[in-house]
Amino acid sequence: MNNIFLKEDCQTIINRINQLKPDSVALWGKMSVSQMLAHCSVSYEMVYEDIHKKPNGFMKLILKSFVKNKVVSDKPYPRNNPTAPQFIIKDDRNFAIEKSRLINYIIKTQELGVNEFEGKESHSFGKLTAIEWNNMFAKHLDHHLSQFGV
Repeated sequence: MNNIFLKEDCQTIINRINQLKPDSVALWGKMSVSQMLAHCSVSYEMVYEDIHKKPNGFMKLILKSFVKNKVVSDKPYPRNNPTAPQFIIKDDRNFAIEKSRLINYIIKTQELGVNEFEGKESHSFGKLTAIEWNNMFAKHLDHHLSQFGV
């Protein structure tokens, strides 16, 4: 798995993103390439933007108990896995804008570095280790870039 805190690994991910075209077609699933890029940015929005409602205490307990380990482990996601409602992108998106936004989030995360994320509070799962943050970001990106054949 790539390490999102290493510049070289981030460049590998960015190179994969740069292989996408506005008309790239998914090998599975229903999202367009622009929707996928926006979908991948949601994880970063939850860290850097105050635009997603935080789950209440009960929902956070459910997420920590039943979802967290699937998200932060190094085990790859299966195809056509269900996603949380805030990750569903229904409208059309501008490819160039979404691509640029995602790349900027990846660069920002790498530049902030591992120390910024060690013990950092997650929107949904409570405090995570830097390894858990890495797994969450890297495997999500890998899953969806593979979905589009890059």
